[in-house]
Amino acid sequence: MTLIVHHLGVSQSDRVVWLCEELEIEYELKKYDRSPYLAPTEYKNLHPLGAAPVIEDGSVKLAESGACIEYIAQIHGKGRFIIAPGHKDYADYLYWFHFANASFQSSLMRDLAVKVTGGGSNETDMGRQVIKRFNEKFSGMLTFMNERLGQVPWLAGEQFTAADIMTVCCLTTMRCFLPYDLGDYKNILAYLGRVAARDGYRRAMQKGDPELDIGLLTGAAPPPWQPKTTAST
Repeated sequence: MTLIVHHLGVSQSDRVVWLCEELEIEYELKKYDRSPYLAPTEYKNLHPLGAAPVIEDGSVKLAESGACIEYIAQIHGKGRFIIAPGHKDYADYLYWFHFANASFQSSLMRDLAVKVTGGGSNETDMGRQVIKRFNEKFSGMLTFMNERLGQVPWLAGEQFTAADIMTVCCLTTMRCFLPYDLGDYKNILAYLGRVAARDGYRRAMQKGDPELDIGLLTGAAPPPWQPKTTAST
């Protein structure tokens, strides 16, 4: 059975497309456009929680990007791009792989929720303190990552791994929804330059999100993006 990747355009499911292209495995890509911001009904029907990504592999249907990445890397990639216990970089790999969703993306999603609900304009003392703390924590994450990438070329160390695949969309695609500037983080920008030069990444973006410009995605300024003007879901 051919692996099927259900990809929601301009979303974290670009991680899965990217991994498949890096592994150069056979897979079927099914692309779904947002309508205009949220997933269309047919995508939501793929999984009880209606979230991207979703993959199918024979009798297996799996969601959660981290789980999809691990499954594909282990089952179809024979462990490629995963660092195993016993390797000197194992702990770093484990940390950065989980940092992507547990800390970085969750912070972005929280800030996005605050923004779209008008919470950022909260004039209470408690509201201002909370927003200030959110901003400080997010800046701290970027500084921490920038320092790490001043020491090593890839997040886990000397080799490109699934930890990079998990993290990059938070520095690129997610900025379409929550714009933030990377101009003060030269090591992150150099890192994104290395990502943009990878053939696997370029093929993945061309297949999964051809409307997005890689140069803009990996640049300092947040990439401009407007959803297609279709009926909202």
